[in-house]
Amino acid sequence: MTTGKAETPGLGSVAGMDPSELTPVAQDYLKVIWSATEWGDPPITTTALASRLGTTAPNVADTVKRLAAQGLVEYRPYKPVNLTAAGRDYAVAMVRRHRLLETFLVTTLGYSWDQVHDEADRLEHAASQTLIERIDALLGHPDRDPHGDPIPTVEGHTHRPAHAIRLADAAPDIYRIARVSDADPARLNRFSGHGLRPGQTVRVGEREAGELTISLPGNDQAPLVLAPEETKAIWVSPAASAGLRGPASI
Repeated sequence: MTTGKAETPGLGSVAGMDPSELTPVAQDYLKVIWSATEWGDPPITTTALASRLGTTAPNVADTVKRLAAQGLVEYRPYKPVNLTAAGRDYAVAMVRRHRLLETFLVTTLGYSWDQVHDEADRLEHAASQTLIERIDALLGHPDRDPHGDPIPTVEGHTHRPAHAIRLADAAPDIYRIARVSDADPARLNRFSGHGLRPGQTVRVGEREAGELTISLPGNDQAPLVLAPEETKAIWVSPAASAGLRGPASI
């Protein structure tokens, strides 16, 4: 049966993978390496890892070598870093707990979506497996976090919307927002103020000097002009896949 979602293969039961067996540094590295390719981007380089983790390239090289010695990553100098099967299992377990914590903070504790990433980063290293599974049950086993990122199941599956692309690559048409990057809290706050959240329908217009004009069908607010970097932070799926139709003009 076609579900309209792209599903990653199961990687074994991530409930059986206890990230506390690893150091917090190893947990962070595996999570970032896995997340880097989740939405179709190529494997991450050590230089990009250093930027994402706020450290130096030599520190990254040393840590990646240690992870390789533990059988968690495949490392070759000057080449992108890839996870082994064991590394993927640990990474998915970390991603699962991070996104469940983000969802819990928003839906239960009233945090805004621009506040939860760093908070979840701190909590994920201390939370027990029992706590994570109880949060999952309390929330009703959600399948995505507040930013639209899929929450891996206990079996390690993630359900990513099919045909999702960056807004930067979208031709004029009607789309539904699938995901918004949580890398920049200030940008999340701006997007939220304009109603740009996962599930929202947007009408994409024309580009001029790299800027993109969009509007929200049925919304009386003026069309919104997004800078190039902003359009790279939003992923959309064709509205047709959600049963939506309409003209592309703004």
